[in-house]
Amino acid sequence: MAEPAIKGYHAHIYYDPAKTRDTAARVRAGLAAFNVQLGSWHDEAVGPHLDAMYQAVFSPEEFGKVVPWLMLHREGLSVLVHPSTGDGYGDHLERSLWLGARLKLNEKALRRGP
Repeated sequence: MAEPAIKGYHAHIYYDPAKTRDTAARVRAGLAAFNVQLGSWHDEAVGPHLDAMYQAVFSPEEFGKVVPWLMLHREGLSVLVHPSTGDGYGDHLERSLWLGARLKLNEKALRRGP
């Protein structure tokens, strides 16, 4: 079986809209200094994400810059980093890494396989 190709990465930055949105905004402002595409704020559950979040999309070449920065500057927020291979289930649940507390995801919302 061929190994899936990594087309890019997503970092999902989770926050509490009532308590840590300002913190998430500071992290977002820091991420803007990198070559990332910042997604919309989602104060409600969306897709497999049961907690409020926004995402940063970046290339494999940016991984070594973005992820270490998040390790040091996530300000206590939970961050899910996963590859983008076309297998949503595997990317989010099997090939991912968490910075901070691991949060539950809606596994039924994730597509299996390419």
